[in-house]
Amino acid sequence: MGARKRISAEQRKEAQKTMYFAKLRNVPTSPRKMRLVADMIRGMEAFRALGVLKFSNKEAAAKVEKLLRSAIANWEEKNERKAEHGELYVTSINVDSATMLKRLRPAPQGRGYRVRKRSNHVTLFVDTKNEVEN
Repeated sequence: MGARKRISAEQRKEAQKTMYFAKLRNVPTSPRKMRLVADMIRGMEAFRALGVLKFSNKEAAAKVEKLLRSAIANWEEKNERKAEHGELYVTSINVDSATMLKRLRPAPQGRGYRVRKRSNHVTLFVDTKNEVEN
């Protein structure tokens, strides 16, 4: 690794120490379905978002709920105190596509149709309201 790359990597690591986030990788649902759930809670207060996700009908909501609990726990671990109600907010949530499993499905006249089984990566950031405003 070159010096310039190493310096930028160290800067990125230092910036990550002040951020509170959780990542969920290789989730076997399509990114489009996961984005519907992510859009529901983006910018919402963390504990209110947990309630919304708990009572959502979508399968992806259960996975995002677990991820949000993890992000809250990460915030509590770094700040060495419990999060209070109305203190934490979902500052950003990103859903990126991951690897795609490609399968063949039998089709008429000896052909095969390609089935793409999509998966995604989710990154969720939480922070307090006063730091979000800065």
